Amino acid sequence: MTVTRNTVRNGLFPFAFQAAETAGERSARRLTRTLLALGALVVAGLAGAGLGAADAEAAKAASIIVDARTGEVLHEQDADAITHPASLTKMMTLYLTFDALEDGRLSLDQSLPVSSWAESMSPTKLGLRAGSTLKVENAILGLVTKSANDAAVVLAEALGGTESRFAEMMTRKARELGMRHTVYRNASGLPNLEQVTTARDYALLSRALMSDHAKYYPYFSRRNFVYGGRSLPNHNRLMSRYEGMDGIKTGYTVASGFNLAASAVREGRRLVGVVLGGKSPVSRDNRMAALLDQAFGKPNRGREDGALVASAERLSKEEPDAEGDDEDEEDDTAEVKAAPKRATVQLASLASPATAKAAAKAAEKWGIQVGAFATRAAGQKALTQANKQAPFLLRGAKTAVLETKNGKDTVYRARMTGMDEKTARKACSELNRHGLRCVAVSPAEKL
Repeated sequence: MTVTRNTVRNGLFPFAFQAAETAGERSARRLTRTLLALGALVVAGLAGAGLGAADAEAAKAASIIVDARTGEVLHEQDADAITHPASLTKMMTLYLTFDALEDGRLSLDQSLPVSSWAESMSPTKLGLRAGSTLKVENAILGLVTKSANDAAVVLAEALGGTESRFAEMMTRKARELGMRHTVYRNASGLPNLEQVTTARDYALLSRALMSDHAKYYPYFSRRNFVYGGRSLPNHNRLMSRYEGMDGIKTGYTVASGFNLAASAVREGRRLVGVVLGGKSPVSRDNRMAALLDQAFGKPNRGREDGALVASAERLSKEEPDAEGDDEDEEDDTAEVKAAPKRATVQLASLASPATAKAAAKAAEKWGIQVGAFATRAAGQKALTQANKQAPFLLRGAKTAVLETKNGKDTVYRARMTGMDEKTARKACSELNRHGLRCVAVSPAEKL
């Protein structure tokens, strides 16, 4: 079957999730092969894992190209389809930051406090420590280049008191700008099913950043940012190869696919483009380039043909475009490789009792991560708090604080393992409702 955006919108995803729950509650003998096949194909399709290249694009792709000055729509495809913004979220965080700079609530050289909540954010991040400070300009550059989630929280707490209150401010501003379908739940774009947007809304925000904050828009053109002795390159690699492009922002989570809001100027004419739901960073960039070329009146040059897609897949493995909006998936190649493994687990249950047993055993290797911290004690504290908030779902789970290296820094990741996918996702949903950070970790990822 072909999984399309309309299929998702009309309720197929809730059905698939319900089917998965039924499969977990009943024995395999009581489920028909038809129901298993439908559930597996839908889950695999929605994850962007079990579909072919063309089907994956049909299921998730959305795009729009507009004239930055007039707002004239030059191209659109599913521009009003609801999806997740991922790190494009940080564009609104920056819009409100620029508002505060304009009216004097912030200054570029002002030092902002770093909270324990900011420190606990998932990669990608600057590696800020609770109790330290971060200058506003460094926070801006951290968002633009590194897509730093900890820096986003620092700005959110400085302007809103808490990240959740700042998210309410973001949503109100979205309505003021005419972004009718956008809802924010955090300042970074880390996974939250309630944080949604459309390609059309982000074309509006892109234009608003340019018109309302032209003074600060050049920040989006920064190719790199030196912080803590490291040079952090901008994730928007299309700027280095597309004539006239000078921003704006990339984004990625498993749920959103690869997103890009971009702007380019040629012969005095500025266009804004938004591409959401790409299946790889390179194919996303190539689609943006092709759409902009067409809108600028240049020939397509075959950017969207089958040969190019195959080439893009190869290049995406050679040149990972790190985003890190989804915990432990900051390397895009990890997601490209991991997705088929999840599809295999879903489909294996159709083959035989032996393969179904193997799939069930593999399903128990899921886990959750509740943060990455500067100290082991902070990680242990996060695990204790998580257990208190979801004791039923987390009973029997194994806890661990894993010491890993993040450049020169040591990071302690607080994780619980030994559960199936349904339990892991439910646990994270429950913890998120209580204001705790949680990301499900699949068997394809290193536990």
